[in-house]
Amino acid sequence: MDYERFLNSKIKSTKPSGIRKFFDIANEMENVISLSIGEPDFKTPWHIRETGIRSLEKGKTWYTPNRGLSNLREEICKYFDRRFSVKYNPDTETLVTVGGSEAIDAALRCLAEPGDEVLLPQPSFVCYEPLTVMAGATPVIIETKAENDFRLTPEEIEEKVTDKTKLLILPYPNNPTGASMSREDYEAVAKVVEKYDLMVISDEIYAELSYGTKPVSFASVTGMRDRTIVVSGFSKAYAMTGWRLGYALGPEPIIAQMTKLHQYGIMSAPTTAQYAAIEALQNGDNDIVKMREQYDMRRRLIVDGFNSMGLICFEPKGAFYVFPCIKSTGMSSEEFASNLLMSKHVAVVPGNAFGDCGEGFVRVSYSYSVQHIKEALGRIRAFINELEQH
Repeated sequence: MDYERFLNSKIKSTKPSGIRKFFDIANEMENVISLSIGEPDFKTPWHIRETGIRSLEKGKTWYTPNRGLSNLREEICKYFDRRFSVKYNPDTETLVTVGGSEAIDAALRCLAEPGDEVLLPQPSFVCYEPLTVMAGATPVIIETKAENDFRLTPEEIEEKVTDKTKLLILPYPNNPTGASMSREDYEAVAKVVEKYDLMVISDEIYAELSYGTKPVSFASVTGMRDRTIVVSGFSKAYAMTGWRLGYALGPEPIIAQMTKLHQYGIMSAPTTAQYAAIEALQNGDNDIVKMREQYDMRRRLIVDGFNSMGLICFEPKGAFYVFPCIKSTGMSSEEFASNLLMSKHVAVVPGNAFGDCGEGFVRVSYSYSVQHIKEALGRIRAFINELEQH
């Protein structure tokens, strides 16, 4: 039977995630140290797990409202006001989703359509470009630069704007580079957004993992709240990746359409996870601080490690990734990652998995233990030394 003629051409032409490729290969090998997946090595804090367990024991296993539990939406809005000084209505401007990824997909599908252009800074997380294509719109890539610490500049946006541009995606703090945007950076971007009458999807899933500076939401910049869909969630800040819970905040007319899409495609986010998330928001601020302190220490360890072996690595200001340059080895990103995995059993992700401009870099996650990182750095150093001897 010829299944090809039945398949959706957009889905069929989309490449699988470049992140998972090396993770899957590493999974089949022994004695591998993986620095490839952006998943906290911390367990979800016990008081959060316990709340989820208690909700199951009490039989709270029914559907929740499409938008999410009202108590959870209220706590999300309180949290966002407390942490970022932006107020949202829990009844009309808040949607609880299955992870941040669903929120990104829903926002793109509700805002973008054929003929529209979506501005996308790269390197950036692997989902934005294919989801834009699946929504029928055209992604327009903005290549951010290492010399700017991979921050987005207003000039770079203006170079790409056309009369078809409708949306800008802001992926900060950034996966894979660890780049972050200051309030001043955002204010400069906001002027361009207003000038060209754009909407913004601001993915702020890593906002709480900001080092040395207070995290900033793009929606908190003057005039940007009504132009922004904020996407966030619980996976990174609270070590709740497997609970699959995220949310979107934004103007009522857009959240209403996203809710409609969510209603038909998902129904509601996992009930147990929602009860656990209420506890996280009410009593989890100290958990964030403790985990962030650990990530900060690992961040400095791994940056120093790469720089000392000659792989230039700028100091990331957010998330839990570094993006060392491997051009000095003479290998492509794919070659470097493959050879490192096969010879030293260390898994990293080629930079070009996050866009063509990521070529010449690799993404390394430091969401692992210090012992794990030290052992990996030792193996990478041996790999580099062997290259230099040939």
